[in-house]
Amino acid sequence: MVSAIEQSFPSKELSTLAELESWRKEVNRPIYHMHKWWATRLGSVFRAILIGALSDDKVDIWENFYESISFPGKVVLDPFMGSGTTLGEALKLGCNVVGADINPVSAFQVRKALEPVDIDELNEAFTHVEAKAKHQIRQMYQSVDPETHAVVDILYCFWVMTVSCPNCKKVVDLFDTSIFAKNAYPKEVPIARSICFACGCINTTRYDATQLRCSECGRNYNPQTGIVTRDRAICLHCEAIFRIAQVISDTGKVPLYRMYALLIVASDGSKKYIRATEADESKNEVAKLLLQDQILPLPTTAIRPGHNTNQILRYNFTEWRQLFNYRQLYCLSLLSQAILDEPNEACRELLLMLFSGTLEFNNMFCTYKGEGTGAVRPIFNHHILHAERMVLENSIWGTSKSSGCFSTLFESRLIPALSYRQEPFELSVVQHKGTNKGKKIHGLSQQMSTPIVINFNELSTSSRALIFCADASRLDLPNESVDVIVTDPPYFDFVHYSELADFFYAWLRLGLRERYPEFNAETTRHPEEVQQREALQFSTALERVFKECERVLKPEGLLIFSFHHSRNDGWLAVGNAIFNAGLGVVAAHPIKAEMSGASPKTQSGSPINYDAILVCKRRDIVVCASLQESIDTTFRSAKSKFLDLSQASNNAKLSTGDLFVITQSEALRVFSSHIGQLKDSSNSSVTLSDFLAATRAGIDTFTEYHAEQMEAEQALV
Repeated sequence: MVSAIEQSFPSKELSTLAELESWRKEVNRPIYHMHKWWATRLGSVFRAILIGALSDDKVDIWENFYESISFPGKVVLDPFMGSGTTLGEALKLGCNVVGADINPVSAFQVRKALEPVDIDELNEAFTHVEAKAKHQIRQMYQSVDPETHAVVDILYCFWVMTVSCPNCKKVVDLFDTSIFAKNAYPKEVPIARSICFACGCINTTRYDATQLRCSECGRNYNPQTGIVTRDRAICLHCEAIFRIAQVISDTGKVPLYRMYALLIVASDGSKKYIRATEADESKNEVAKLLLQDQILPLPTTAIRPGHNTNQILRYNFTEWRQLFNYRQLYCLSLLSQAILDEPNEACRELLLMLFSGTLEFNNMFCTYKGEGTGAVRPIFNHHILHAERMVLENSIWGTSKSSGCFSTLFESRLIPALSYRQEPFELSVVQHKGTNKGKKIHGLSQQMSTPIVINFNELSTSSRALIFCADASRLDLPNESVDVIVTDPPYFDFVHYSELADFFYAWLRLGLRERYPEFNAETTRHPEEVQQREALQFSTALERVFKECERVLKPEGLLIFSFHHSRNDGWLAVGNAIFNAGLGVVAAHPIKAEMSGASPKTQSGSPINYDAILVCKRRDIVVCASLQESIDTTFRSAKSKFLDLSQASNNAKLSTGDLFVITQSEALRVFSSHIGQLKDSSNSSVTLSDFLAATRAGIDTFTEYHAEQMEAEQALV
């Protein structure tokens, strides 16, 4: 059978929908955002991929997207399941699913996302945890309103990293700017708060003000300036300038922090910024003593050197627990213990996953986004570990006005996700006052919740999921047992998932190592993980997985995955992995990526906004072709797709980076038809590396032509 996705794909329509979904992924597909995972792909895109892969070529994918369509008995595999997007979308379409990931954090969160749980029992379990932990935690996050002298709840504590000046030895507060709080939409709500470096007074100003007189000491200053400029600080006492990382590294100790402000909830329910007192900061020392007096579950694992961890090792963070202050450690351990005491296993593990997700917003690497949106900028906001200088401490359990706390995430993240899996919906694009808005369409999909089996033969209409925490190159699956494989493989050289996932794993293993063998190790890092920085090593590791995919695929089965990269070595690595596994690329389709802007996976000068969907199949007969003919074929197709997307919407924002992705994905498709039979003008064989270099060279010519055409069109307008 030739499938629909081998012939066409609704890239234009889906890219508009994907753009809309990407802005509120946690709302539009909450089931995949119950817990942090990196580079979570868009559910709408994967729904379309699955419809196209499981339907014959007479089916119009877009026309069927909003139909109640089902593929019972079909088996879908994702060997790099991450947060489980492929599995969830396939379950909605009535398929049986097999998911694998070598990382225990991924495997655990996907299990919890799919396993049935009684909502009434979950609410009861939450009440049990609340009774044990809420009061003790909230007591640790209370202060005194200086105006009314009433005891009030703290929403957030503001800390600044400090260091001793290497010249005069006095303490330097490492403020990037004096403005520490402003609205997330400052042009609409311009009010901001600035701290006076001379006296510590909190002054009210505008977010864009350049002159301010301190209301307490009378000092005139520019609130935009700080103590730090890039990687250097200036001591206000002796005016010495020094490199921050070097000075901290030389101490051999983790950085110290000073609390300087609080955001409290006043007695009348209003929010108020106040200066932190010695009594407020002393709560951290009280927590230190309480930790010494009690036996509580605390992580003890070390931070190992790595591409994404070396940054914080330079700041002397050597254990994961050091990313939290004493109050956070004490309150988190109280909460963890209350969850571990819950006798209902299904509820206990679901709440444990929620606890792990809470860690993302409750550590000393968080910063303040401001009021008007989710106030806490979490630790992995930029997919990396970065020692922040102006830190926000959240209140862990939280209040009704909090963001990113255990109680608020229970209501805003966990419950909506469980509701979505029982009654999934699709998002439809509708026009409202000239802008695209989303409309929810229910009744198209099956429920996603399903019991999880332990071997392939147990899959059935009532138990539709099999989850492996395993190396995807060695899966316990029969030969030719899978209809379609849809995945999003890791990208070499950039985000190393296991290095970052260890942040969560250090806490999760405290409650899971007795039940799950994969939580016995001290790290999620694994020698077989596909996450190498060197291109050849990455290609070899990915090839092993693709060979396993070829083994388990049915004769006409498809391997489909999304990919983008800003350099030829990335495309060469992936192409070699495909071809050495006995597969070829039969179609390539551009599609809107997760968010507009430069991706951490690309690190390119020109942002890449589009992924390539590569549709792979067992290789057919290859035919002879000339190099020039194949280059021409590649560019005809790439130009057509690029121009179609460019003209489809003013918001398409296609860049040179996007043209590169579209062209090189087409190059893989064309090369697949001529492997070993592609000849240059001297009749010498052309390698994949040669061909990708040739197509890369042709991109600049087209880019110049396209720019001229755009200028001509604008001149006519």
